[in-house]
Amino acid sequence: MAPKDKNRKDYGLNVDFNSYGLRPAGSYLDNLKHLNDMLDSISEKAGVGKTRTDMNSLKSSMDEADEAAQKLLKEMEKENALAPTAPKTAAEESPETPNLDELLEELDSLVGLEKIKANVRSLINLAKVRKLREEQNLPTPAMSLHLVFMGNPGTGKTTVARLISQLYYAIGVLSKGQLVEVDRSQLVAGFVGQTAIKTQEAVKKAIGGVLFIDEAYSLTSAEGTNDFGHEAVETILKAMEDNRKDLVVIVAGYEELMEKFIHSNPGLESRFNRYFVFEDYNGDELYRIFEVMCKKNKYTLNDEAAQFLKNHFQALYETRDENFGNARDVRNIFENVVSVHSDRVAQIEAPTVEDLTVVIKEDVEKAVEM
Repeated sequence: MAPKDKNRKDYGLNVDFNSYGLRPAGSYLDNLKHLNDMLDSISEKAGVGKTRTDMNSLKSSMDEADEAAQKLLKEMEKENALAPTAPKTAAEESPETPNLDELLEELDSLVGLEKIKANVRSLINLAKVRKLREEQNLPTPAMSLHLVFMGNPGTGKTTVARLISQLYYAIGVLSKGQLVEVDRSQLVAGFVGQTAIKTQEAVKKAIGGVLFIDEAYSLTSAEGTNDFGHEAVETILKAMEDNRKDLVVIVAGYEELMEKFIHSNPGLESRFNRYFVFEDYNGDELYRIFEVMCKKNKYTLNDEAAQFLKNHFQALYETRDENFGNARDVRNIFENVVSVHSDRVAQIEAPTVEDLTVVIKEDVEKAVEM
């Protein structure tokens, strides 16, 4: 069973209805109940006895409820802790920490990942308000900042993890903000007593930042008494408790396997309760990722090359299987395009700037076949 409420956003707002000229929320619920009763009655009596006045009254109530919802949404935006006019934490005021607005712009610039971007903003909102309360000596309820990233390879999990580590640093939740990326090979040893030492070394590097464990399910997937993956998990859980104020752990991997991993140990279930699901990139998003790579490296596609790649990425998405690599496939194709383009341009006696930068259809056709 998939984890519950993976993508739920909790704004946690206390809105003053009276200040917006609104009736208490319960009265709107009463109107909706009345509507439900009326529809039931219409269904039973086929509309007999219902007057135009009844319907106009219900429509008026629904319009009022819609207006109320719009005002509440605007209030949520006003109280966004990430807004430029929002109060700043001590870390945000420091010249040594990264600029929060620039990090959020970088997050927004990522291709696709709309649900992930919204979830990250909600998470940082929550963490920032908690930090502001802490700095004002207000009660700060315990909350877990550890995360589970679920999705196929090449869906941006490492990129988002790196941004989150910097965002946590920018608002003062973490003291350094570095990302330490590891997998099973960097945590598990082949001899008794060595796994704990190896894992502790990785944790030590990550204190003050984020420990990102890719394919984390591999720590508990092996069977038999000679596997030390479970020892690594126990060591990590202890480190999370010992360094709970300055260490965040993000575990990542395929969705189904990550669910089994989290449920394999009660300690994991209690510490990881936030799930981010990374969906596959569609054909249009794959092409946009390729465009970003071209722009970054000062290449351009002529119209025929661009159309060929759009069609290719759409077909790649529609026929994807368990080997689909998402952005990794795009990077491989881009590297192949650069190689083919270089081979062609190297034959030109005096290449122009256009020759050096423009990719043609023949380049991409050869590249996708490599």
